[in-house]
Amino acid sequence: MHCVLQTLYHLLYRPKGTLKNIMLDALSLTLKTGYKNLIEGLDGSRKALQLLAIAKQYKRPAVCITNTIAELNELEDELAFLSSGQQTVLRFSDWETLPYDAFSPHQDIISQRLETLAKLSECDAPIILTTAASCLTRLCPKQHLDAQHFHVKEGQLLALEKLAKKLTDAGYLNVDNVHEHGEFSIRGALMDVFPMGASDPIRIDWFDNEIDSIRFFDVDTQRSTDKVSEIKMLPAKEFPTSAQGIQQFRQRFRERFETDPLSSPLYQDISSGIIPSGIEYYLPLFFTETSTFFDYLDPETLIVRMDTFNEQVASVQLDYRSRHESLSYDIERPILKPEEICLREDELFSHLNQYASVIFSEQGDNANYRPLDEVKIESKSPTPLGNLSRFLDHSSARVLIVAESAGRREALLELLKKHKIQPDYCEDWSHFLTTKKNLCITEGNIGRGFQIKNDIALIAESEILGERVSQKRRRKQGDVNEDAIIRNLTELRLNAPVVHIDHGVGRYLGLTNLQIDGQETELLTLGYANDAKLYVPVSSLQLISRYTGADEDTAPLHKLGSDKWSVAKQKAAEKARDTAAELLEIYAKREARVGHAFSKPDDQYELFAAGFPFEETPDQQLAIDAVIQDMSAPKPMDRLVCGDVGFGKTEVAMRAAFLAVEGGKQVAVLVPTTLLAQQHYENFCDRFADWPVEVELLSRFRSGKQSSAAIKRLEEGKADIVIGTHKLIQGDINFANLGLVIIDEEHRFGVKQKDQFKALRAEVDILTLTATPIPRTLNMSLSGIRDLSIIATPPAKRLSVKTFIKQKDDYQIKEAILRELHRGGQIYYLHNDVQTIEKAAADLTELIPEARVIVGHGQMRERELEQVMSDFYHKRANVLVCSTIIETGIDIPNANTIIIERADKFGLAQLHQLRGRVGRSHHQAYAYLLTPQDRKLTKDAEKRLEAITLADTLGAGFTLATHDLEIRGTGELLGDGQSGHIEHIGFSLFMEMLDRAVKSLKNGESPNVDISSPALTDINLRIPALIPEDYLGDVHSRLILYKRIASATTEEDLKDLQVEMIDRFGLLPEATKNLFRQTDIKLKAEKLGITKIEANQKEGKIFFNSTTPVDPMKLIRLIQTKPDQYKLVGSDTLKYIAPMMNAEARFQQTYKTLEQLH
Repeated sequence: MHCVLQTLYHLLYRPKGTLKNIMLDALSLTLKTGYKNLIEGLDGSRKALQLLAIAKQYKRPAVCITNTIAELNELEDELAFLSSGQQTVLRFSDWETLPYDAFSPHQDIISQRLETLAKLSECDAPIILTTAASCLTRLCPKQHLDAQHFHVKEGQLLALEKLAKKLTDAGYLNVDNVHEHGEFSIRGALMDVFPMGASDPIRIDWFDNEIDSIRFFDVDTQRSTDKVSEIKMLPAKEFPTSAQGIQQFRQRFRERFETDPLSSPLYQDISSGIIPSGIEYYLPLFFTETSTFFDYLDPETLIVRMDTFNEQVASVQLDYRSRHESLSYDIERPILKPEEICLREDELFSHLNQYASVIFSEQGDNANYRPLDEVKIESKSPTPLGNLSRFLDHSSARVLIVAESAGRREALLELLKKHKIQPDYCEDWSHFLTTKKNLCITEGNIGRGFQIKNDIALIAESEILGERVSQKRRRKQGDVNEDAIIRNLTELRLNAPVVHIDHGVGRYLGLTNLQIDGQETELLTLGYANDAKLYVPVSSLQLISRYTGADEDTAPLHKLGSDKWSVAKQKAAEKARDTAAELLEIYAKREARVGHAFSKPDDQYELFAAGFPFEETPDQQLAIDAVIQDMSAPKPMDRLVCGDVGFGKTEVAMRAAFLAVEGGKQVAVLVPTTLLAQQHYENFCDRFADWPVEVELLSRFRSGKQSSAAIKRLEEGKADIVIGTHKLIQGDINFANLGLVIIDEEHRFGVKQKDQFKALRAEVDILTLTATPIPRTLNMSLSGIRDLSIIATPPAKRLSVKTFIKQKDDYQIKEAILRELHRGGQIYYLHNDVQTIEKAAADLTELIPEARVIVGHGQMRERELEQVMSDFYHKRANVLVCSTIIETGIDIPNANTIIIERADKFGLAQLHQLRGRVGRSHHQAYAYLLTPQDRKLTKDAEKRLEAITLADTLGAGFTLATHDLEIRGTGELLGDGQSGHIEHIGFSLFMEMLDRAVKSLKNGESPNVDISSPALTDINLRIPALIPEDYLGDVHSRLILYKRIASATTEEDLKDLQVEMIDRFGLLPEATKNLFRQTDIKLKAEKLGITKIEANQKEGKIFFNSTTPVDPMKLIRLIQTKPDQYKLVGSDTLKYIAPMMNAEARFQQTYKTLEQLH
């Protein structure tokens, strides 16, 4: 070992003008090529501190090789904190796929890898974090990357078409809207690109062939943000996708494999210019010679690895060999030998021996550090912070406490101050090192702290509060854009049912261009019964809404001109009146009754909240605050918390339960299934473990004796929280002091139970949780009757679930399961036939012997099912073959793959719920929807499966604006009586009727809920007014913009829309400018009671309704003073006469005339 402990070394931070040692005794290492220097006793964040010390001292690049991605992530966070962001840290992670996988890595991973490789030669003395698997994989030659990247600058002469060609050759995909790295989109003189390695996509604007501006834009809103003068474009792949690159691949494929290339779909795809998934494992075929990770490194680089590195390398190589052995017989997808893709052991160590090396070990002692004393809170102790207080009193070290975020810092600060511990705030670690204060607090991501001799102690929040899970977002999240969520709901597919307010339910047949009065006009085409068609001007799209209320294929199709629609509207209107009256009666009872006002949160509540192992999302915090406010008020709470699967609703319920129990009340948690009851019971027990709170369970999983004892304890007031199914409220349980009822997934209960819930609403506080997406219209309709909180922000670190439709095939199933097992995860295998489920499990065990398979379904004995779920939850098994019993509420974050047999048999809502069982961590989750090989799918099933694969974004419950999701929302808020009426007229229209009825009754008026189209103003200036297809080619985007323009109610709305369109699509064409000006005229005309304006080259006419507010005397004076320009035609029409040969003249004259009428 060449380690020598030298004198104190001012290593990381040396304030100007002082030689005082602030940091640590550093090991000064004799670094020689080929020598291995061992540093022991480096557990927790000591590794990061030591790595920084070495990098700073030796001022050269340092590569640190971790064993796993999880270790890499933790080290990256700790380095950022301990260097106060001053140290350049690059990461080069592995692909997160199986060796020889038929899947390609996520684009974000490729982006980050390419960015790191490009920056290695640019950065001065960086720290590079990587894994053993990444070091072993062969890479593209350095020359390839150097040749493929280029810069785009403001003011550069570069034709748009030329840049598009360069991007295509570099592997970028041309798409309608840019969302992911490696995509670009062209709209007129604008190009959107998401460059590899960039944090945000960019929008490039041209003036002729010169680049006029480059701006970043937001992926979600598609609106521009900051300007930038230059951007670097890296290739989209780690291999060439140009014609030359593909030609080289084809030649080497034929040379390398004896198989007939025409029998290989992979070869055929590449030959056609399609980049197939999993092509990364054929990377050597694109190049004459590959490089290694070490070829990209500076010769002076220092290599730091763990003492378990050799074992990890052996494990990775074993994976490659065993996968090669099992997959090498596929003639359609021949594979390369392991040594062609990854380095042999001797090659690896030959490379490593060219660099100076340091080995980190967690074992052994290190003279620079001393163990950190126990500082954890003990909730049940009379002095919960006693451990921390004793440590601070007896330690001579200066102490820095690190919270995980600014919000967590404030909560922790409040808690500490209540116990007379008052740390000072400091900005970061370097600020703390330069200050003389003894106790400080800051924020950062540190897993475990350390103590440097008797000088400095760093304490992580988790060491005080217990384990938390830090939430780091992949991309900066703005506020929840509810409008954006709603806009997604308006997307229409061809033949989707829509509602016209005057003509009823038809089918959307697309946008049609027609010549009317010699001018090109775009109209929405609707199909009705008997092949009748209705053409709706784009200026009247506010009359159209998407139909939701029944299955699309069973939605009614009305006949134009018949009275069926008006009858359906009338019946629905009557029901809306009745529903409104019923709702208001409940509302009045609730308002009149004095409920229990719980105390505001105290320090005990703050302690409990601090135990939540995640950072609250903004929506979640708003929901928690709203619940606290409701419970503190003297009237009974009735709040619905709505959020997609896994978005954190349960924690909202737990906070409410804590407040209720602390206020001396009991809590009943009602769930629809025994399995969900068991899961909630375990979660509540875990969450309340450190508190004197008794949690009971009443379900089929409990014996009669256990249930009787639990009921007795409830009646005696000895149990605080009880979790169970609907039996809890069936009258034979007399709670000692019930104060809060939490209802999970209310729509899954029967009508009888819902009636019992209604009765409860006036008595106690009610909190309902649902994964049902609720549109904003419903929130507005029921404002003040039932309070609603929407949690639309996904928890950070979650990737959307990749969804695939596959025919059932053993090879595909085996690949999917092995991919998950390879990264230490678990799998749900859904086989919804109890008769054959055991055979399905046996087949899986035979197919994948290394998998630990168990079976769970609803017909098992309670005890048996409880044991199965416990085994899966505690990772004693890694494949659960199950029925749909897992559909609701089962929360196993380590399960990130779900395989659903006979997916064609499930409804869309059910598939969405089932898919929501996975994707609850930061790993990419996969859902495989299997269909039978020998059976053709029905049209309905094909549509459902297509819809679920399209809606694979997070929060897709909102985007899936389909009948079964939205109708559940209405049932949940209003009961089941309305569903038939909603089916006949559609969800949106019924909500509008209900809204009117509620408002009328609140004001003491007789409700008038007859809804017909408002008196619209028709504007026909005989000029083109549309969004041309060559300006915006995507039909959905045009349709949404037409509807937004038609629905605008103010001039400000129109201006905002123009700014947005110019930003997103470029300068407006004349026809689109005309559309905006025409809509502006319509808004002005509506205020004047004008029903129609028409104009041609010589004259125009303005038609008034009978209740126009225009002063008749003003009209008469106008005609008298300017008889050659204005004439009255009949009793309701004003003619204005002027030469109006072009669009501008018609607009000016029409505006001038309207101005005269004001």
